[in-house]
Amino acid sequence: MSPDSVLDRIRVLLDHHGAPYREARHGPTRTSQEAADARGESIRIGGKAIVAKVDKKFRLFVLSAALELNSRAICRHLGAQRFRFADRDELSDLTGLVPGCVPPFGRPIQDLDLYVDLSILENDRIAFNAGSLTDSMIMNREDYIRIAGPLDVFRFSR
Repeated sequence: MSPDSVLDRIRVLLDHHGAPYREARHGPTRTSQEAADARGESIRIGGKAIVAKVDKKFRLFVLSAALELNSRAICRHLGAQRFRFADRDELSDLTGLVPGCVPPFGRPIQDLDLYVDLSILENDRIAFNAGSLTDSMIMNREDYIRIAGPLDVFRFSR
């Protein structure tokens, strides 16, 4: 899946649901802080999307870019024994993307179960890389939660 098709699929999904959004095209960003600066938004607004294998299944976890993921909280909440981040090759196989450009959407954008951290609910909007290191979107948080449809929302940040 090319990055352009991911961006296009997100546009189609958001337009289908009548959700307004703003796009930001910028130079390549490698960190959450660089992405926030390029968007002109606080790092807290950023939605960091992390693909991880929990027990035997890969899943997508979204949290505020200002925070770190707490794998123990995830394992405890999901009743899992093992947790590890997807490596670059697994991420490419699962999403067709490189680290840093995975958008915070599971199905229908990516074939992954989606979990959202409570930190996302603390802001009125969410900003995220939309399938590339140079394309971002900013949208209303309520629309994001409604459209993304996470399987669960719980605290897994620190």
